[in-house]
Amino acid sequence: MKRILVVGGGSIGERHVRCFLNTGQSEVSLCETRPDVRTRLAENYKLQNVFSAFDAALAEDFDGAVICTPAHLHILMATQLARRGIGLLIEKPLSTSPHGVDQLSEIAESKNLPVSIAYVMRQHPALQAMKQALDSDRFGRAVQIVYTGGQHFPLYRPAYRETYYTRHETGGGAIQDALTHTINAAEWLVGPVTKLVADAEHCLLEGVDVEDTVHVITRHGSVPGSFSLNQHQPANESTLTVLCERGAVRFEGHNSSWSSCVEPGSEWKIEEQFSLERDDLFVSQAKAFLSQLDGKSEAACSLADGLQTLRVNLAALESVDTESWKHL
Repeated sequence: MKRILVVGGGSIGERHVRCFLNTGQSEVSLCETRPDVRTRLAENYKLQNVFSAFDAALAEDFDGAVICTPAHLHILMATQLARRGIGLLIEKPLSTSPHGVDQLSEIAESKNLPVSIAYVMRQHPALQAMKQALDSDRFGRAVQIVYTGGQHFPLYRPAYRETYYTRHETGGGAIQDALTHTINAAEWLVGPVTKLVADAEHCLLEGVDVEDTVHVITRHGSVPGSFSLNQHQPANESTLTVLCERGAVRFEGHNSSWSSCVEPGSEWKIEEQFSLERDDLFVSQAKAFLSQLDGKSEAACSLADGLQTLRVNLAALESVDTESWKHL
């Protein structure tokens, strides 16, 4: 059994507590400063060890830690844990600034520590299968990538006004909170973003001023891309399409499927469709991290990959402010 510390008991922290316990391979402890949240999670999940202060948790021994605090705190906490020789699963986005990431990377490398960034789309079996097909050259080289998606954010995150989401400085807004998942997945599929231009607006979400609607045009080297996201449409749907030399493939998050289309004028053909519960990807992520701790697998999303997507987030925010292209 691996000893896992979850730092932060918000909605994603609670999910990690639940999903690491559901692996059957972990003893989970929690660090949470809010007494009511700490007590509720300790009782609901029968946690033996809970900490009200991060310093107290640091004094104990753990195999791995999951950092679920607001994004601006990630690197500071991760660095302190890394110095203790504790493996890291850091929630997305990696941070709100690249400051301190190089130091964290040096410490992790010197101690041979496993570090992974929690971009959970990389655990989706349909997206994994689509990536395998792309990597196999079945459809030829990628020539374009296109994303469209959205959901009614208040339905899925009713407490968004009371969380980090309200401020860019803490990792909020549609770019850092939602679009970052798809950008990371796109970089995984067709390579890193090399330049971009972005437009964003606060259209409908009540009680916040950050953007809830985003359009980004990207270049991934020679591959052009476009991304359109909103957090207020009634339907919960997302499609990520890669156009290739010899056909096209499409991941549909809302259907948990991937499809292909090869013959001009033909319909999409579903290649694989999966039945998933809401926690399944996070349980898979927990198992992947535990395997990484055992030295049996590589990071699902490395620190370097997380830093690259962080740079995209920051470039997109800057592009919105300056109304100009940004080179990464």
